[in-house]
Amino acid sequence: MERPSVIHKTASDLRLPPNWNNYEGERSVDVWDVARRALQGLPGGGLNIGFEAVDRHAASALRDRTALRFISRSSPAIDLSYGELARQTNRFANMLRGLSVGQGDRLFVLAGRIPELYVAVLGALKNGTVVTPMFSAFGPEPIATRINLGAGQVLVTTDVLYKRKVKQMREQMPTLRHVLLVAEDGGITNEPDTLDWVTLMASAPDAFNTVDTQPDDPALLHFTSGTTGTPKGALHVHGAVVTHFCTGRYALDLHPQDRYWCTADPGWVTGTSYGIIAPLLQGVTSLIDREEFDAERWYSLLEQERISVWYTAPTAIRMLMKSGPELARRHSYPALRFVASVGEPLNPEAVWWGKEVLGLPIHDNWWQTETGGIMIANTPAFDIKPGSMGRPLPGIEACIVEHLEAEGEPPRVRIIDTPDVEGELALKSGWPSMFRAYLNNEARYRKCFAGDLYLTGDLARVDADGYYWFVGRADDVIKSAGHLIGPFEVESVLMEHPAVAEAGVIGKPDPIVGEVVKAFVSLKDGYQPDEALRMDIMAHARKRLGAAVAPKEIAFLPTLPRTRSGKIMRRLLKARELGLPEGDTSTLEGGA
Repeated sequence: MERPSVIHKTASDLRLPPNWNNYEGERSVDVWDVARRALQGLPGGGLNIGFEAVDRHAASALRDRTALRFISRSSPAIDLSYGELARQTNRFANMLRGLSVGQGDRLFVLAGRIPELYVAVLGALKNGTVVTPMFSAFGPEPIATRINLGAGQVLVTTDVLYKRKVKQMREQMPTLRHVLLVAEDGGITNEPDTLDWVTLMASAPDAFNTVDTQPDDPALLHFTSGTTGTPKGALHVHGAVVTHFCTGRYALDLHPQDRYWCTADPGWVTGTSYGIIAPLLQGVTSLIDREEFDAERWYSLLEQERISVWYTAPTAIRMLMKSGPELARRHSYPALRFVASVGEPLNPEAVWWGKEVLGLPIHDNWWQTETGGIMIANTPAFDIKPGSMGRPLPGIEACIVEHLEAEGEPPRVRIIDTPDVEGELALKSGWPSMFRAYLNNEARYRKCFAGDLYLTGDLARVDADGYYWFVGRADDVIKSAGHLIGPFEVESVLMEHPAVAEAGVIGKPDPIVGEVVKAFVSLKDGYQPDEALRMDIMAHARKRLGAAVAPKEIAFLPTLPRTRSGKIMRRLLKARELGLPEGDTSTLEGGA
């Protein structure tokens, strides 16, 4: 079916006057200053994410409004008002104080989407404690790796996850002083060398004076996997709340009366920035579904919970598309007025599917763990070009650059002024949520900047109308169902199997999850490549890494292609797997 290249915004699409509709006009305003003045702040110029997200509203007319609504199949809904959320986060902050956990200390959270996760994140932020949410799908190895890299002192998790994934690694995490357990049956835990959540919360006062954090004080540590070495810890500050506030208004068009649903898990930066912080800043009611994806359930929730703004992932959209339009049309969505997607490029067909099946186009946007917030987006302020990332938000200056030399520090680049020429996407540094460091890796951090330009590592182009189009990633990071997976981390675990001599991992395109992890392994002498061994290696990887990170496919090869320096050529593995041109093989071990 032939479709136009542009979806024009209409009043019927919006169903509520948007927060902005003059793109060029708004970009001429100092939006960071406007947002900073809209926030309350702390005495003496301080700024704290937890205070702005919760306490600011708890002391206003919004105190009785539902802030977070938790639903699941097996238990009644739990509604937390802004007032109750303030009291519970105060108790948690006091609990940390009682454990001598204070400003700058590091707390990790490993749990499903339960109320305690949100209370822990926000309460720790109010205490000035640096927070790292982790995916509950992680296996023991990724959990221990991240806690050790981040020198985590406190872990909040459930009794079940602790016994399955943490207990066996406890002695390998020397900085971990306290483990707080939430009983999944709602009772009291008595696991040795742990603390019970219910007991400590019951004895903690519900009044707390937020720590006087400053805008540049550390707040969040998000791990993002690289192509080599261990995961990188991107450090963000309390001043990031200014970006969260702005982008909630500009990119997601949140209004205080909205009922909002972000489907991302808080273990992913989207689930923290836009599943916890940004909606609370706008005073909206957020739906939090504790269940995994189910197409029928999701359509029912959109209808029954009267969701007005929905932020989800391309993987989920593709799965909904696969379920067929008939299922979607069994329901109606009179409250739904804005749908957005993030995580990987959204193909034009998905944008049109939203328009035809939901009655609304899906607005793609782009950002990274390092940017801390949405940078480029399709918004209600202008027309959509399906397949495009959109245009830079107010306060954001983007460009396309080419590198002037292959090596060198700091990098040297030239801005490409010609439309539709591919290059690396770069952003002018200085936005409030820009990451301030890679933990313990200053050299890697410096390589991300050329002068005042942050180099994203993503390849893109910009058209004559200022719309940006994603081309590809400049590295090998695998993006699967919203998870960023570093090949080296997977390869390292595979090589711990007694039969594996070497391993190379790539992302293989998949119509549902974007990419699946495929591993190529060569075996040690004495082992035969058969199905039983394949399943044994796969089971080993799933146990160590978790199902979300472990390979979905394993292929045996006599040897893996390497450079003369010994580095496995993942690019060549991928080209051969997909039948693509192999490109320059001059550095291949043994010659071209």
